[in-house]
Amino acid sequence: MLPGRGRNGRVDGRARILGTRTAWTPVGDGEFFCPGCGGDRNYQRLTGRRRFTVLGVPVLPRGETGPAVECAACHHHFGTEVLDHPTTIRFSAMLRDAVHTVALAVLAAGGTCARTSLEAATTAVRAAGFDDCTEDQLAALVDALAADTGRAFGEPSCTGLAIELHEALDPLAPHLAQVGRESILLQGARIALADGPYTPAERDVLATVGAALTIGADEVTRVLAAARTPS
Repeated sequence: MLPGRGRNGRVDGRARILGTRTAWTPVGDGEFFCPGCGGDRNYQRLTGRRRFTVLGVPVLPRGETGPAVECAACHHHFGTEVLDHPTTIRFSAMLRDAVHTVALAVLAAGGTCARTSLEAATTAVRAAGFDDCTEDQLAALVDALAADTGRAFGEPSCTGLAIELHEALDPLAPHLAQVGRESILLQGARIALADGPYTPAERDVLATVGAALTIGADEVTRVLAAARTPS
């Protein structure tokens, strides 16, 4: 503990004599996104016990503190809520899976799975990180999805499809800025428009995408209208 000063400006000896010290104990480790370093780092999860000290010697317990997360690189301590933020690698995978799921959902709702829609979907999925994705692969997945859900193309979105969209998008939404969330919706809208105007089923799917991304209904309408304008 740093020495303090009394009213007369002298160093307060009590401040040097008395203090507290925390003894940290590692209870786990892993990889996390360190807000101090700004990147993925290893961490230790710690629990601590505080002790009252006299002349630097621990003499009385003062209770537990923490838990805390210590970055192995910068050694800063953070609250355990930082572990809720995905690592860069995990975030990239979540984003890639989200775009892939949205593309499949829009194609399945489209009614015809036209070549132009498949081209638009393949471009979006490749840009998201599935470099080896092909139109034939997406078409086969859409066929399998239709067979699994027991519905024909173009029918209103089913509960199972909505659940898949929420499973892919709900965990991602809190970590995306508004522009990022709208970008995913816009990609889905452009896939839907690739073979003509929106169908009711496509609008249903895109509304579900917007809801899962916590985009308000008015903003969803604005994004769907903006998608009609060539970029």
